[in-house]
Amino acid sequence: MNGDGEMGLIGDTFDEAFLGRDGDGGFETRSPSDNFDASEEDREAEEPPKKKRYHRHTPRQIQELEAFFKEYPHPDEKQRSELSRKLGLESRQIKFWFQNRRTQMKMQLERHENVMLKQENEKLQIEYNNLRAMDPMCNNCGRVALPGEVSFEQNQLKIENARLREELCRVSSLTSKFFVKPLSQSDNPLSTSSKLALAVGRNEICGLGNVGATMPMPKGLGLGDSILSTSPVVTLMKPEMGVIENEMQVDRSMFVNLALIAMDELIKLAQPDSSLWVKGLNGGNDVLNHLEYTRTFRGCIGIKPTGFVTEATRETDVVIINSLSLVETLMDANRWVEMFPSIIARASTVDVISTGLNGNKNGALQVMHAEFQVLSPLVPIRPIKFLRFCKQYAEGVWAVVDVSVDAGSEGSNLNACRRLPSGYLIQDVGNGCSKVTCVEHSEYDDNYVHQLFQPFVNSGMAFGARRSLVSLQRQCESLAVLVSSDISGEENSGITSGGKKNMIRLAQRMIDNFCNAVCASSVRKWDKLRVGDVSEDVRVLTRKSMNDPGEPAGIVLSAATSVWLPVDRQKLFDFLRDEQLRSEWDILSHGAPMHEMLQIAKSRDGRNCVHLLRAGAIDVDVTEKSMLILQETWHDNSGSMIVYAPVELPSIAEVMNGGDPAYVALLPSGFAILPGFPSGHGGSHNCNGMPGNGNIDDDAVGSFLTVGFQILVNRLPAAKLTLESVQTVNTLIACTIQKIKAALKLA
Repeated sequence: MNGDGEMGLIGDTFDEAFLGRDGDGGFETRSPSDNFDASEEDREAEEPPKKKRYHRHTPRQIQELEAFFKEYPHPDEKQRSELSRKLGLESRQIKFWFQNRRTQMKMQLERHENVMLKQENEKLQIEYNNLRAMDPMCNNCGRVALPGEVSFEQNQLKIENARLREELCRVSSLTSKFFVKPLSQSDNPLSTSSKLALAVGRNEICGLGNVGATMPMPKGLGLGDSILSTSPVVTLMKPEMGVIENEMQVDRSMFVNLALIAMDELIKLAQPDSSLWVKGLNGGNDVLNHLEYTRTFRGCIGIKPTGFVTEATRETDVVIINSLSLVETLMDANRWVEMFPSIIARASTVDVISTGLNGNKNGALQVMHAEFQVLSPLVPIRPIKFLRFCKQYAEGVWAVVDVSVDAGSEGSNLNACRRLPSGYLIQDVGNGCSKVTCVEHSEYDDNYVHQLFQPFVNSGMAFGARRSLVSLQRQCESLAVLVSSDISGEENSGITSGGKKNMIRLAQRMIDNFCNAVCASSVRKWDKLRVGDVSEDVRVLTRKSMNDPGEPAGIVLSAATSVWLPVDRQKLFDFLRDEQLRSEWDILSHGAPMHEMLQIAKSRDGRNCVHLLRAGAIDVDVTEKSMLILQETWHDNSGSMIVYAPVELPSIAEVMNGGDPAYVALLPSGFAILPGFPSGHGGSHNCNGMPGNGNIDDDAVGSFLTVGFQILVNRLPAAKLTLESVQTVNTLIACTIQKIKAALKLA
């Protein structure tokens, strides 16, 4: 009710001096019956008008009315009748008393707000007068009366003063909206969000979960109605902050409103029986019903920019991780990158608006920035600034939603992309596992995607939900192996459990380095080279490596390209990871098969492994000068990877004996394999601009092979890069691809 809102606004700051009481401490309430009696007497006799009589309530009556008003500021007819009988007053007297009391409280609040605004105005006026005194102006020309130029500090003060005055108008508008004329819940569907925004702006302890829990839960989750009554209601506190803090409050309230709208959209999109999705071709993956979506939701981040296309995918599966651990991972930028190493190139937390309630992430809201990548130099990185909001709906049931902020503000960014409400719905299913529904929804400009990869990206296979969920499953399985006290491996390998964990960490750093070299994210500063005889599809980069114990010092040259091959992805993966066939394409093998010295499995099926290989004949003893190859391979429904790097025997021996893997110098190269379409096949947009089926591997023909090499061309960081070095690495890529085609009889 409105009355509830008015009481909540007053709280404990209620000042009795603002209310009109009589001399005895009671309220004066004029009885309507007195008016009738006086009229009869006037008609019966022409006597001078008598003084108007007032009924003064007794202290007991006032006490009873005050207590009842705190609970029910808007009593109905039945409640007024009960009070009338209990207190010996007429029902109309009760009604008028409540009306007067509500009016008095409202007047008190208005006076309170007016005093605050006057104080702020006085402060601004004083500052303005000080500025005028410091910098007098000519009345005729309007310029500075004193000689000399205006200092930078004075100019900044003027600008700030103008901004503060403008902000005062905004604050006045807000206070009139939220306090002077409070709207009912039915009048303003976002009133809960508005209260929440003000609560968060004034007090960081006021978590988002309190009010957010009152948001109606869509049907279909099977969580019952008890969720809505688990959290208390956040009351509005009177504003006691300066104008600058109010600006932050306004911005944060906008973020909170956006987060709540995005969360509501995610929950509806995640429902299994939602009409927002239809089955793809041949009963494949879900495809967003564009017409139903536009009817159901209004664009929370604005109209889709001209030339942008939309991709939307949804997947559900079981993951080996409990809901709370997954939520904490998603809300931590560093752990999020570690969980999705091939998808997230870099992530950071820009601002924390709310840390959550009761020590967990329920109600946590933060602004983040991330770079999303596909393992190909022909697909540009997607840098996105977005809100991430976490909400717990029941025990073991969580939702984490992302939505872009400042979309399109970086006009110089050619790789424009907007993240519409996307995220995860997570539910514990027991045995340390969770049922995860992933929704990925974005808009992007596909003019900056290479024509070879446009069908792949448009289908949702590049940045879609399936790839995210499969990557999450693979990484969780690997983490389960990493934290296990008994990591499986070859018997009699002579390596301790701690040594195996170090090898896994070293291999993970190798994967991260390779992804950065292929995708050219901002993790490292790369300089792009343009050489006339190098194909446009080959990206050549260079950088200086200095003071990094994990890399050799000097000039590093990186070259990467992607090609489509008419071969099954599984067959291509098996060929490239087979050490016996390595001599057919790897110049490091010197024409001889390689031999496996160690294998550490990271999955049950054995396809995700860390290998230690050596070149040369098997009967040759390993010496300190022997060349070893550290290699990691993984394969799942989203893609495959074979990454390797030469390592020195003393360094790898120290790691296996418990040494720190961060000090092993690596310069990895390798391959990434993605499900491919030939040019013009599949993945086309429908009439609504939405992607097609998007089934990974179901309709995929051939494979996309990304080849990436890194070489140290000079051990002196100050040396200059030569044209011969660029031509060497370009020739290396071309020869490797040609050898692979010849070995698979694709040439």
